[in-house]
Amino acid sequence: MFEAVETLVAEHADLERRMSDPSVHSDPGLAKKLGQRYAEVSAIVKTYRDYLQVTDDLEAARELASEDDSFVAEIATLEPRLHELAERLQRLLVPRDPADSKDVLLEIKGGEGGEESALFAGDLQRMYARFAEQRGWKTEILDATESALGGYKSVTMAVKAKGTPEPGEAPHALLKFEGGVHRVQRVPVTESQGRIHTSAAGVLVLAEAEDVDVEIHDSDLRIDVYRSSGPGGQSVNTTDSAVRITHLPTGVVASCQNEKSQLQNKEQAMRILRARLLEAAQAAADAEAAGVRKSQIRTVDRSERIRTYNFPENRLSDHRTGFKAYNLDQVMDGALDDVIASLVTAELAERLAAVESGS
Repeated sequence: MFEAVETLVAEHADLERRMSDPSVHSDPGLAKKLGQRYAEVSAIVKTYRDYLQVTDDLEAARELASEDDSFVAEIATLEPRLHELAERLQRLLVPRDPADSKDVLLEIKGGEGGEESALFAGDLQRMYARFAEQRGWKTEILDATESALGGYKSVTMAVKAKGTPEPGEAPHALLKFEGGVHRVQRVPVTESQGRIHTSAAGVLVLAEAEDVDVEIHDSDLRIDVYRSSGPGGQSVNTTDSAVRITHLPTGVVASCQNEKSQLQNKEQAMRILRARLLEAAQAAADAEAAGVRKSQIRTVDRSERIRTYNFPENRLSDHRTGFKAYNLDQVMDGALDDVIASLVTAELAERLAAVESGS
């Protein structure tokens, strides 16, 4: 697998040359694309160079160990270091989901359980917002329909990284595993007898699309405007500022009513629409190339119950990896690193197995 690195070394040099050209930065889209690729290739090239250096050092130490005992201790240090670099390089070279470098839109909807489900959807939104905050990411509510008790019947939140993240550290690379049905077991605030109820909320993770990712023609859009409404149908404002956009060729719909102006709502709805169209296009491509992104297809299937949050036992259980944590209170405050790490590891194992089998 390491033979492929030499090609990447040449690409790395070419990317450095292109990024030093001032004309590239006059095109923000191109500059961002090159920057993302440069970060990805740089991580591989640096690890490869470290691997070669440690390999040379280890060979020299082995040659000199028979003459000088001090090199025996050096060998003991260099061998695990070389193994560590080889594993890291292998991970970096495994083909990645092409969307992993992107930001995301999280769509969270209450499901079974009525008002309790809406409250849980609100808890999930706050959990992801705090996780993002801990990583220095920016979040933005694009659209939301609140419930009577302050939860969300539905909410769409954008999660955006600052700068160019390292490979595997962008929002989509980590949050794509959150797609599915999240089940909660707890005593609802609406329960007067203290009985534990089970309800659920659905999460859909969409890679945020750039303008260049999806081609949308104005003639393919139907734009409807209507009056925003809040809990119980109460009027939020007295103008028709809410916007619903329908992509006629596919029937995909996106709407937004949170902003005060019709123009702002239209811009937000277009962001959601582009992300949904990109996801639909990728799903179609996956259907033609079966197995290429099996793990991602599975994680965005909202019909699959992926996780249970048991509040009485302070326990989180992920049903895909068997991961369990007994710090649910901390998880709900954004401490998602361990559960996501278990999913990243499982996906990497799948991709490595696919590479080794030649599929």
